[in-house]
Amino acid sequence: MFYPAYVHKDADSAWGVTLPDFPGCFSGSDGLEGLPAAIQEAVEVYFEGEAIDIPTPSTPEQWADDERFQGGYWMLVNLDTSRINARAIRLNISLPERLVKEIDTFARSHHLSRSAFLARAAEREMSIAKRQT
Repeated sequence: MFYPAYVHKDADSAWGVTLPDFPGCFSGSDGLEGLPAAIQEAVEVYFEGEAIDIPTPSTPEQWADDERFQGGYWMLVNLDTSRINARAIRLNISLPERLVKEIDTFARSHHLSRSAFLARAAEREMSIAKRQT
């Protein structure tokens, strides 16, 4: 999901970023190219050990008049929400044995759990479907 990130830089400092949808969540990087990875990591840490819902993304326009976000820049960051440890729900599904073996092999080769792989696959499929509508 794409979330707004407020990017700012003071003279002789690294790039800083604040995520208004995640109060108190901020990050930084020496270069702009490193910001997306730093933001993803910051959000994962923000949710670590917490059982709270992931908020729906806002838009930069919603924050335009907020005095905390003046003089910088906005960028939209695509966060991999499947990597956020927010309120997991256990479920029981049935799949063909062959498919489960293929999923497990693929997931292991990408250093993922079966659940993480299935969550990513579902989010990707839904994202593709949204773009097509």
